[in-house]
Order: sequence, then structure tokens, then C-alpha cells
Amino acid sequence: MPSADRRAHSSCTGVVLAAGAGTRYGKPKALAENGAWLRSAITALREGGCDPVIVALGATGPDPAALGLPDGTGWRWVADWATGLSATVRAGLRAATETDSRYVAFLPVDTPDIGADVVARVLAAARSSQSGIARAVFHDTPGHPVVIEYKHWEAISETAAGDIGAGSYLGSRQDMVCVTCDDLATGTDRDFPGVGAR
Repeated sequence: MPSADRRAHSSCTGVVLAAGAGTRYGKPKALAENGAWLRSAITALREGGCDPVIVALGATGPDPAALGLPDGTGWRWVADWATGLSATVRAGLRAATETDSRYVAFLPVDTPDIGADVVARVLAAARSSQSGIARAVFHDTPGHPVVIEYKHWEAISETAAGDIGAGSYLGSRQDMVCVTCDDLATGTDRDFPGVGAR
């Protein structure tokens, strides 16, 4: 897993979670609004302080060309995406490991009102905390992004299963920093066309 020299810097890899089929939405959410949600998530991570930004792909297929990813955006094909969110989270952690970043920030593709200001606030909280874990909270409800320091990645990879990504591990941490972002966004997941539902 990550090397000890990551302690010397505070770089963060941004990972857009975009591998799902979007069954309730009717198509993969990476394609929603002609790719506007995907581009919004990439911009939020990049302008919020993440470099590089990587998109985790699954249901759309292994060829990112049709998605029109912005220049400089990386991608990873999650071959086992259908087994659940955990596969996508593990793929994101592997990608972050390859970049030698100290932190990883996860942002789902279906939270399009989350902007760079939210990402920057949560990333700053993780960097300044002893635990190195922070997540956005909207109206007392845990949301995204989630920023996680490298020292937790192995444990998350081991505990993630099915549709439980990092949630099981994060739920067990009393030292996670909850960052209120109500003033910046709703953080609402868009599960159905034309409707925001959590």
C-alpha cells in the first residue's frame, strides 16, 4: 500500500464514482444531462484542490472516448462494477496509490450541486485533522465528498463489500471530522430523472 514518504506532502487524488448503471435513473449517471453531471464532478474536484482527477467507469463500458472527458482527466475501468460500490471504491484507492497522493477524495457523479467550495472545505478539514478523515454533512446527514488519508486505505479495501464502499469503515471511526456544508450546497443525490432524492 502507500509509501511512508506521503507524509511529506498533502496532495489529493480526486475520484469521481461513476461506474454504476443508474437503474432508477434509467441509464448510467455518467451520461446524465449529456455528461454535464460528470463534467461538474470533475471540475469540483479539480478546482477544489485535487490533482489528478480520475473517473471510475463501469456500466458505460471501458472506452471513455464517448464521454468526452476534459483534458487531463484520468480514468479507470472497474471490470467488476456490477458487484457493487465497493468495487469502485477499491479501484479508486488503487488509482490513488499509483499517483502517490497522501489523500483521496471521493465524489459521486450524481451530486451535481456540489462545487469546488465544498471539496476545498472538506479537504482542508482532513488535512488539518489528526485522523485525516473528513466528510461533508448536509442538514445533519452525511454526504460527499469524503476525504481519506492514505493510512486508512488498506483497511477500507479490506472491509468494503457489495454496495458498502467506505461506509462501514467510516461509520466505525469516532475521529472522523464532519464538515457542515449546508451553506454551500444541498448535497442531494439525484436518483430519478428530474427529481432529487436522497
